[in-house]
Amino acid sequence: MEHFRSAFIAWAAGGRGAPAAAAAARELARGAGLRRVLLVEGGSDRAAVEALAPRLGRDLGSQGVSVVPMGGATNIGRFLELAGPQGLDVEAAGLCDAAEEPFFRRALERAGLGPHPDREALERRGFQVCVADLEDELIRALGTGAVERALAAQGDLRSFRTFQKQPAQRERTIEAQLRRFLGTTSGRKIHYGRTLVEELDLAAVPQPLLRLLDGAGAASGPYGADPAARG
Repeated sequence: MEHFRSAFIAWAAGGRGAPAAAAAARELARGAGLRRVLLVEGGSDRAAVEALAPRLGRDLGSQGVSVVPMGGATNIGRFLELAGPQGLDVEAAGLCDAAEEPFFRRALERAGLGPHPDREALERRGFQVCVADLEDELIRALGTGAVERALAAQGDLRSFRTFQKQPAQRERTIEAQLRRFLGTTSGRKIHYGRTLVEELDLAAVPQPLLRLLDGAGAASGPYGADPAARG
């Protein structure tokens, strides 16, 4: 699956290497028994999803599922195209931030999958929305005390206390400070995407992540056909 993911991302990027990447992605998808791609915005989302899956008893690889970071929500259209009938012809589901929801709706409509006038329709299609983003979901699920303990365990609490004293941060809530801090250093969001998920009580898993992994209301059939659309 790791090799498939790399080839798929290279295919989506286009350029001179795209034809070779496309051929490799198709071959690797067949060899891995790929049946669904979970399209997420970036590496921190992928880290969180892949850390949570085994805690929920899900072996994504054996189930033919690959988590694919797209390098930003605006790339959703290209990845949907390549997942579709003219590409890999597999199901597609995904995860996005609330601010990026319009990109996902428009991309699904352009892909010929019908309009999705509200969030409920989007989620029935299998595309879950974080409010406001994944970090916000995890901070609310854990509580600020647990997040600070995680920072302490990772040796980052002192840096966070210094960050809190910055003029731009002093008037913010601790939730907002934590959310901003997690994105201040390269690699930190990815590290804590995994670390915070490992700290979660499974009874308090954020609903967008839970729905994405348990398939509740998710896509079904080729290219994520919406069961409701089939009547």
